[in-house]
Amino acid sequence: MVAFIIEHMEEDDDTTKVLPEWVELEYQQMRVLAGNDGTVHFTHLSSTSSTSLASAFRKSDAGKTYAQAETHTSGVVDLMKSMNVSLERVCLLDPKAAKELSPADGDGSFTWFLFGGILGDDPPRDRTSELRALGFPARHLGPIQMTTDTAVGVTKLVIQDKLPLAQIPYIDFPTITFNARESVEMPFRYIATANAEPTLPSGMRELLHKDLNKSFDF
Repeated sequence: MVAFIIEHMEEDDDTTKVLPEWVELEYQQMRVLAGNDGTVHFTHLSSTSSTSLASAFRKSDAGKTYAQAETHTSGVVDLMKSMNVSLERVCLLDPKAAKELSPADGDGSFTWFLFGGILGDDPPRDRTSELRALGFPARHLGPIQMTTDTAVGVTKLVIQDKLPLAQIPYIDFPTITFNARESVEMPFRYIATANAEPTLPSGMRELLHKDLNKSFDF
C-alpha cells in the first residue's frame, strides 16, 4: 500500500507550542488530496503538535472520508525501521532531483513517497536538503515550486491516477481576490479546479484574508 510521508520541518507557534492554523489547514488538505484509500504519516512532530494535530483530525473526520492519518514524534528514518521499509523503497520528492516523477514510479518500485518541509518558502530555502543527504532515490515535480499539499496531490495524480505531470491542469502564481480593493498573489503552483481556480485548503481563503487585514493593523 502506497503511503505519503510528511517530515515536519516547520517551527511550532511560539506562544501555544502547537501548529499554526495555516499549517493545520495544509495538513488536512493533504489527506483530502491523497484520496480516500490513502495513508498519510506526519513525522518529526513535537509531542504537543502531534497530540493537537491528531485531535484536529478526529474532529474533522465526523461524517467525512479522508485518507487515513497517523502522527508521529519520531522522524522518517525511525519510522522506516519500525515498519521495516528499506531506503530504496522510499521516493523523496526533491526539486533538485535529476528525474521527473512518472506514472511508472507508482507501479511497485516505491511504497512510500516522502515530502520534506512545509509549505514552501519564497524564496525557497531548500529544506529538502536534510533528507537528500540520507540518500533516498528522488524525483522532481517540475520547475515551479508548489505548496507541500499541492505536491502531495500531484504525486497522487501521477502515481495512482497515471496522469503524467504535463497533463495535470495547473495555475501558477494565482491572485486571490477578496473584494475590489483587497487581493494577494500566491507565489506557488497549484492544481486547477474545474472552474480554473487554484485548489486551496478549506478555510485557507478566509485565513489569508484575515492575515491580510492584520497586516494593516497599526
